[in-house]
Amino acid sequence: MDESVDSLKELMTLDELCKRIGMSVRNVRFYTTRGLVPSPIRRGRSGYYTADHVARLELVSELQAHGFTLAAIEKYVAKIPDDAPPATVSLHRALLAPWMAEHPERVTMAELEEHAGRALSADDLEGLGALGVLTSVGKGRYDVALAHLDAGLRLIRFGYPSETASAMGDIYARHAQAVAADMLEHFRTVLWPAYRKSGASDEDLTEAVELLKPLSIAALVSAYERAVNEQMREEIARRTE
Repeated sequence: MDESVDSLKELMTLDELCKRIGMSVRNVRFYTTRGLVPSPIRRGRSGYYTADHVARLELVSELQAHGFTLAAIEKYVAKIPDDAPPATVSLHRALLAPWMAEHPERVTMAELEEHAGRALSADDLEGLGALGVLTSVGKGRYDVALAHLDAGLRLIRFGYPSETASAMGDIYARHAQAVAADMLEHFRTVLWPAYRKSGASDEDLTEAVELLKPLSIAALVSAYERAVNEQMREEIARRTE
């Protein structure tokens, strides 16, 4: 690894690195032996870590969160030059990071039922799962989108069919895949070349990605709302003819 003055501005011990990124010493050492991150900088008998290690380990964590296998992570990381600055590695992570700020909260069945104020049946859980409100992670624990839990509980209490929720989920997923593919193709062929041509740095691109995420979600929701309203107006017009 390049030991330039810039790269040595902030040296961390292994314990400091682990605390900063929330990773165990064992995992850091394992990823180092696999070549996913550079070896520590040696100063006598001690090893030290820099922002480069932080950026690459955070990228590995992000790839893991997306379900990449170790072999796939190794292939992805291998395409990033060894001398790539931390800002470039962080840009890769920004592109992978979730586009929604809210993260699900992990709860037990008891906590879920306490929130619901009643016992939940298997059908209730199936309905909430179909609505995208919760996901079972095994051993009686669930990842729950708390912002939507109350609405989901009220819907299933009204007898909302789980097959309807599943059908809606399939429709959303199908069209979302098409939207995402078109959007990413435009980013790749138009947006990134334009930013690069303007002389934007990797830090600028990372900021642009983070700014685009909420704006893109908001624009998609607004477009969906307009489309639903238009379809409803057309349906009413047909019924009144």
